[in-house]
Amino acid sequence: MPEQPKNLDRILSIELPIVVLLARKRMRVEEILRLIPGTVLEFDKPVTDPLDLLVNEQVIARGDTIKVGERLGLQVREIASPKETIRALGHS
Repeated sequence: MPEQPKNLDRILSIELPIVVLLARKRMRVEEILRLIPGTVLEFDKPVTDPLDLLVNEQVIARGDTIKVGERLGLQVREIASPKETIRALGHS
């Protein structure tokens, strides 16, 4: 395998935040201001739907919620092509 350019090594070592999106909801400001501890927000998304994995607010994969010990995890089921993923990494 050919040696990678040093700039590529730098790029590949950059850490980016990833987000697993449970659901989205729009609310009026007045509703948001009325939120109190114990408020339950209901979403239209069925619990069986896959969750989205986002980088730079762009979906790069989808998967299912799993339990890993006492923590949550995401088991990836679908992933974007490398080209689409790279495009998402550069999106702002």
